[in-house]
Amino acid sequence: MATGYILIIAILVLGGVIATVGDRIGTRVGKKRLSLFNLRPKNTAVLVTILTGLGISASTLGILFLADEGLRKGVFELEDIQRDLRRKRVQLENTTQQLDTTKAELEQARKEEAKAQQDLQEINKSLQAANAKQQQTQAQLNRTINQQARTQTQLQGTQKQLSQVANQYEKAIAQLQNVYQERNRQLEEIKRLKAERQKLYEQAKQAVAEAQAAIDKRDRELAKRQEVIQQRDQTIAKLDAVIQKRNLEITAREKIIAQRETRLKELETQQSYLEQEVARLEKYYQSYRDLRLGKLALVRGQVLAAGVVRIEEPAAARQAVIQLLKEANKNASMELSEPGTTTLPNLQILRVTEEQVEQLSNQIKDGRDYVVRIFSAGNYVRGEKPIEFFADAALNEIVFSGGEVLAATTADPKSMTSYQLRQRLELLISASQFRARNAGILEDIQIDGTFLRFIAQLRQYDQAIDIKAVAAQDTYTAGPLKVKLLAIKNGQVIFST
Repeated sequence: MATGYILIIAILVLGGVIATVGDRIGTRVGKKRLSLFNLRPKNTAVLVTILTGLGISASTLGILFLADEGLRKGVFELEDIQRDLRRKRVQLENTTQQLDTTKAELEQARKEEAKAQQDLQEINKSLQAANAKQQQTQAQLNRTINQQARTQTQLQGTQKQLSQVANQYEKAIAQLQNVYQERNRQLEEIKRLKAERQKLYEQAKQAVAEAQAAIDKRDRELAKRQEVIQQRDQTIAKLDAVIQKRNLEITAREKIIAQRETRLKELETQQSYLEQEVARLEKYYQSYRDLRLGKLALVRGQVLAAGVVRIEEPAAARQAVIQLLKEANKNASMELSEPGTTTLPNLQILRVTEEQVEQLSNQIKDGRDYVVRIFSAGNYVRGEKPIEFFADAALNEIVFSGGEVLAATTADPKSMTSYQLRQRLELLISASQFRARNAGILEDIQIDGTFLRFIAQLRQYDQAIDIKAVAAQDTYTAGPLKVKLLAIKNGQVIFST
């Protein structure tokens, strides 16, 4: 390894020296404008540089060939080495095949030898039995000796064959000797590991004995502690009874807290509904103020016409749509006319397109019940025309089931005035109205029963009462929504509208 490093360093140093010398020679030749072989000075400098590069390459190869015989042989005798290597590989393959054949023959010979040994063992057993009865079975002994002689002859023939196989086997053994040596080395290593394992086993055995002694001592201590634990268990049982009693009290309080949190969430939901309703009312108030200050006749979103239709035949859908549009046009014309003027029956106020008619017709022609409404698309004053509209078709299906809670609140008649009670109920009704409009019911809700009598009954109680607004019956999209007010105390309905 050190020689290789020295060789590399020497080559690098020599290459640098030759390159430096060649560069200086080329420089001087160029400066002095010398000429070799009748060449121009510039070409002479190039020739000197080329000769210097050749010198570096030649010196490098020369040092490598002189210092490393293997490299020299590898460069000049590479083809011979490869040819010899291929030949050796072919010989190795032939030897391997012969070895496999020899192993098969050896295995067969071993089987025959085992069979002969088995026969010999049987003969020996017979011979031992014959020796015990030598006087009675002399004739049988002679036959057995003859049979043994024949068997011995067969054994000798087998041994000759085995010796022939052994000669071939020795050749294979020569090639497998390295393998056996490696195996012996591994066996020695296994023996060493077994010795170490035995040592570790003795140490572990001693540690187990010490641990067993410690465990016995610990068992005695645990027996003493068990008595103390039993006394503590009795104390803990008493404390568990006390804790269980307290847990029951905590559970009851948690139920009350959960009920209050549920009630709080309901109130927050109602507050959200009321805030949205207040925003809507403010919008309506703005429209109302515009109506009072000017000539506003139609407001954005005002229903011009509505109806529940069921189209049995698709061809009838267009006629139903046209009929609703005529009714909407008539109502819009009446709203936009100046007071005291006569409305022309054929005056077209709505700006209707064929596309709108086709779209609405296709939407309602599947044979189901639809609530079709025609809305004003903007705010319009008297005398303004034409006007824009938009239509909506919704399935006339159940929106609120009978008994479904729409909104809820709490009132305390003892601490609230009649005006405050009435305002609280009106907020409850507004929240119900808001839910109805969100569900698609545009008509105003109707109170099922007497509102004033409900307030009078409410005034008779001196504690807080839960009030709920529920749907009085199944309500469809077409409306109207009938609302029933319930007064609830401790989960029981005490009176209603």
